[in-house]
Amino acid sequence: MKRRKLIRYAGASLLATMGSIYASGFQKSVAQSRGSVVVRWLGHTCFLFTGDGLRILVNPFQTIGCTSGYRLPRVEADLVLISSQLLDEGVVDGLPGNPEILFEPGVYDFRGLKVEGIGIAHDREGGRRFGTNVAWNWTQGGVKIAHLGGAAAPIEIEQKILLGAPDVALIPVGGGVKAYNPREAKQAMQVLKPKIVIPTHYLTPAADENACDIVPLEQFLQLNDGIPVSRINSDRLTISKRNLPQQGPVIKVLSYRNSVALSQY
Repeated sequence: MKRRKLIRYAGASLLATMGSIYASGFQKSVAQSRGSVVVRWLGHTCFLFTGDGLRILVNPFQTIGCTSGYRLPRVEADLVLISSQLLDEGVVDGLPGNPEILFEPGVYDFRGLKVEGIGIAHDREGGRRFGTNVAWNWTQGGVKIAHLGGAAAPIEIEQKILLGAPDVALIPVGGGVKAYNPREAKQAMQVLKPKIVIPTHYLTPAADENACDIVPLEQFLQLNDGIPVSRINSDRLTISKRNLPQQGPVIKVLSYRNSVALSQY
């Protein structure tokens, strides 16, 4: 694991963290009130966010188990965020360039962008099996983003305060032993109340079915019957404040386009 880290305020109390939001975030949020962010799905929980002149890559993986049929997400990035050091969401070896890499909870400053990592247990046993998952929270292109990584525990009040009211929430929905199942994902969505939900961490044809314990996306969608679903015929989605739905949530499902095995998915 590359251990390049930025100056951060590890272990900050909730009060200190909220103070940093008001002290350093207000002017920045005004500056970011225009523009947009491009969200590109690279498979599983891995996404590339481009906006404000920055490329932020979240959760690059090794091709094994549930990710065996995806192409390795070796894309250029300025900053890499990982939710854990598990093989399906925390493999940084082979990434091009020399990006900064963040992998622990805390408050960070990256080129004037505030990035916050919030710890949520990676299993239903208080983290005793798979440790702490880091949910990432930042604003890019004027859009407030929350990527929950592989969260498996309910969102507690302090975590909810830190995550705020995201415009876009990327929520794992496929279950297994270390991420939300469809019902738990629905509960997280109800807590956060985002404008847009992008489901992650669900069964696709990329999986080695003998080594993958997650369920298809349709189980989450059926559980949320009545919520608008938009299936995007692309692996990319451009989001700006102007095109956010007035009332949420709306579920946006991206299409994976980078693998022959998934060319029709």
